[in-house]
Amino acid sequence: MDLQELRAQIDAVDEQIVGLFEKRMEISGQVARYKIDTGKRVFDPVREKEKIAAVQAMTHNDFNRTGAGELFEQLMSISRKLQYQILTEKGNIGRLPFIPVPELDMDGARVVFQGAEGAFSQAAMIRYFGEDISSFHVDSFRDAFCAIEEGRADFAVLPIENSTAGIVNEIYDLLVEFENFIVGEQIIRIEHCLLGLPGTKMEEIRTVYSHPQSLMQSARFLSEHDWKQISLPNNAFAARKVAQDGDRSQAAIAGEYAGKVYGLEVLKKPVNQSATNSTRFIIITSQKIFRKDAKKVSICFEVPNESGSLYHMLSHFIYNHLNMTRIESRPIEGRNWEYRFFIDFDGNLEDSAVKNALRGLRDEARNMRVLGNY
Repeated sequence: MDLQELRAQIDAVDEQIVGLFEKRMEISGQVARYKIDTGKRVFDPVREKEKIAAVQAMTHNDFNRTGAGELFEQLMSISRKLQYQILTEKGNIGRLPFIPVPELDMDGARVVFQGAEGAFSQAAMIRYFGEDISSFHVDSFRDAFCAIEEGRADFAVLPIENSTAGIVNEIYDLLVEFENFIVGEQIIRIEHCLLGLPGTKMEEIRTVYSHPQSLMQSARFLSEHDWKQISLPNNAFAARKVAQDGDRSQAAIAGEYAGKVYGLEVLKKPVNQSATNSTRFIIITSQKIFRKDAKKVSICFEVPNESGSLYHMLSHFIYNHLNMTRIESRPIEGRNWEYRFFIDFDGNLEDSAVKNALRGLRDEARNMRVLGNY
């Protein structure tokens, strides 16, 4: 046979496959309606494993055995997605415990941020809430989460990602540990300045204080000087220390806003090598609310340590035409080599496509949580 004849045979087989596929989907729809009437779950992992083993036993060599298993995994995954869609259409999706609001209630609200006066977190807070907001600061990210949980603050402003340094791992871990939820975000451009006491000359400086990431982001500038570099938990702490010590041999790398707060002079700006350096801050609260015009959803989940398990979770975004904008992983404490995945995607909790995807993830993933819609 020549190639054209072989292709014609494949086309004929494919036509049969498509017809059988559509018949299978039609039966899957009937299965979904039966499950609605009887209250049965869509995902039945025991039944699926039995089915895959059965079809693999029908094959005649190892290659086809593996391929048949992969093919039927996909078929059953597609069938589940159809069933979730039908459940949604029939109103059996289940309500998410989040309440849509026209806007965040900021009247009389108290906001907490991590660091000292002059921190970038404070600048992000002012950008989001305005100058007149009532606020206070704490030393650590955990303290900020606790302030929300204990009711001492209504909102917290926390850095979650820097365009140069990457994610803030501790924030991801705390979002899982605490029952707090993301309701907004604020991105600010980070321009690091070298700050010193008024009148300080560059040749007088012997020691520079800053956050480790800020020191890293300013490494090119710092390499030009033989200065001792000392890390502090926050840039604003560094500016405050230089101001309080009153020592002209000390300088801080921090934002210009911190320099104004502590009466320091900008000796040089910018000192960070990236002109596009920005930090994304999240706004969290203890309430399960989201703005009606929210456009981004953040979730986290765990998956079984099995081949293809993450792929099957991500397929819920593909089939519901949802644009996933971020995926991160963090190790699960006490469980070696197991990971929790954090995903951001475009959408609103009231969208049917989002409901479909979350229903599938809730049934098939482990410990799926919605972290916020904002």
